[in-house]
Amino acid sequence: MNNAYRTIPKVDAVLGEPVLADLPYSPELIKRAVQKAIEKIRESIAAGSLTESPNASRVAAAVAEDIASLMESGLRQVINAAGVVVHTNLGRAPLAEEATNALVRAARSYSDLEYDLAQGKRGSRQDHIRPLTRACFGAEDALVVNNNAAAVVLVLNTIAKGKEVIVSRGELVEIGGSFRVPEVMDMSGAVMKEVGATNKTRITDYRRAISDNTGLIIKVHRSNFSIVGFTEEVEIRELSALAREFGIPLYIDMGSGVPFDLAAAGIPDEWTIPFCLEHADVISFSGDKVIGGPQAGIILGKSDLIGRMAKNPLHRAFRIDKLAIAALGETLRLFSQEKYDEIPVLRMILEAPEDVQARAQELAALLTKRKAEVIATHAVIGGGSAPTKSFPSYGVLIIHKKATAVHARLRRGTPAVMARIEDNRLVFDMKAVDSKLIPVLAEKIDEAIEECE
Repeated sequence: MNNAYRTIPKVDAVLGEPVLADLPYSPELIKRAVQKAIEKIRESIAAGSLTESPNASRVAAAVAEDIASLMESGLRQVINAAGVVVHTNLGRAPLAEEATNALVRAARSYSDLEYDLAQGKRGSRQDHIRPLTRACFGAEDALVVNNNAAAVVLVLNTIAKGKEVIVSRGELVEIGGSFRVPEVMDMSGAVMKEVGATNKTRITDYRRAISDNTGLIIKVHRSNFSIVGFTEEVEIRELSALAREFGIPLYIDMGSGVPFDLAAAGIPDEWTIPFCLEHADVISFSGDKVIGGPQAGIILGKSDLIGRMAKNPLHRAFRIDKLAIAALGETLRLFSQEKYDEIPVLRMILEAPEDVQARAQELAALLTKRKAEVIATHAVIGGGSAPTKSFPSYGVLIIHKKATAVHARLRRGTPAVMARIEDNRLVFDMKAVDSKLIPVLAEKIDEAIEECE
């Protein structure tokens, strides 16, 4: 027997170490962590990478560190100075204060989520969000599910299961998390029928593809890329006319869901919800992107089609939870009152560049130890919205020979900070930085630079 195994401390010996005895977690959790650590030691000895086990004290210290890391692995606040308003990796849309308050109220108490108080019988959670969503966007009907990926699957499975769905090859996109249109089609039970080429699709391609088994025509927003150069694409109006000529439903997967024309904010020529709703039978989009609400998939369209989706068993699997219903409801109420300045995402998109410049100047003034310079930048909406377009912003530039190390230190802080690095240039874009966080951001920048010098 390998003598190294004899050096492995007993589980009870490790559990008896003071560093574990003082931990405020269940004995069973700590014991499992110790057993796991000892098993790893055995595996290392067997692999020949360890000739002697750490003693009980060292094993206990490592286990305590692992448990602390595990318990602190929840969400952390991040100051978003990257110039991306809807940052997918940073939780997308920050909620309006009213939406946050509604979410907390729903979390703290019981509610009539699925109970009709007036009738004294079971109700539907959609009753709390479906009529409001329908009215907010002027749709015949609406349905809300837990995200837009779920919305896409529900639409395809309800309308086109076992039937052909015509889609342009230029729209067979992949978005975050390896979510690919062809795979979604297959999973939904629909039969994908590709038309055109990657760079050119004409209306005649769609027309030739129509058959007795055509169940749906789909138009997909290319959320995270653009095709430029020798290209041709069928416009929504033209595709709508073809669909109506043959009596085939047209579905538009908008992705982000731009609610109205953003040309005044420097984002022209994007599909808008009213435009798509006018020309399609069904549309869907995310609730936590440009709309500025919580994670949700919003489906709008013809009453008969939406009604079928509501009865689809998949609807239950994709249903929205009570916290999201509460937050989305308040967001839509603000939206319907055109209180865009109270919805953080819309406020940031629509605000004047001078307001961003003022925040940049405030940050630069606090960084008295640094050579901080206010510069003009360009921000983006993010979240798959307007992938080729940016709009004016301002930021603070700091040149540092260890810019990468400084940024790494900023990401480890509490709160963490995300900025941009261009060579040895740290750029703190102020488009998505709340004014209340500016003193905190300045403090974190000073701490990170001092630690790296």
